[in-house]
Amino acid sequence: MSEPFLSIVIPAYNEAGRIVSSLEAIQAYVHGKDFPIEVIVVDDGSTDSTVEIASARAGVRVLRNQRNRGKGFSVRHGVLEAQGELILFTDADLSAPIEEADKLLAAMEASHADAVVGSRALQRELIGAHQSPFREWGGRFFNLLVRIFSGLKIYDTQCGFKLFRRQTTRRAFELQRVDRFGFDPEILFLVERLGGKVVEVPVRWNHNPATKVHYLQDSLHMTLDLLVLRWRAMTGKYEKL
Repeated sequence: MSEPFLSIVIPAYNEAGRIVSSLEAIQAYVHGKDFPIEVIVVDDGSTDSTVEIASARAGVRVLRNQRNRGKGFSVRHGVLEAQGELILFTDADLSAPIEEADKLLAAMEASHADAVVGSRALQRELIGAHQSPFREWGGRFFNLLVRIFSGLKIYDTQCGFKLFRRQTTRRAFELQRVDRFGFDPEILFLVERLGGKVVEVPVRWNHNPATKVHYLQDSLHMTLDLLVLRWRAMTGKYEKL
């Protein structure tokens, strides 16, 4: 079998209730393409039947964390194991429909970017099901903090739909230290710090009320992760890794 052109990495934790429909949608998308694609599910220590369900799907490779380590750790695990020239990371609930990957692929080809970020912020009319106003405004404030502390010019770092060039961004994932939900700004910051180009494109998106994000607790952790990112950058910690 030829090397895949695209790897699709899906972090999963206790996703037995929705992983089947998501994998069906992804495999339908894969079958419609004329280039080889691999699908990787990274199980983050699930206690339900996520592993058994994903393993039963033909053409799906399942990686397992030894214990629950967090979304950031799982994405890193999948990316470093992926073989594709390009690597798409998508949330298991497909809040951004998998067909939106075509927009990211087109943007990467047109801009010669190293990372393409799916965004809810650039065209909010593409959002079907919204989060609560409290969460939406909280997300906008967090992304303001991201721009202040990281220098990124991205308006939505937290949408779980991103495309990377494996060759030029692998080092960023090797340097990644944030294991939980605050990993996105760190990865994008490192891609740019290593000389890579990051672009942002609008995608369709629908909020899933079964999200694993605990708003107050995880928001605090993500904000602390931003402060630590700034400290690591200022003290040269990343260069020493």
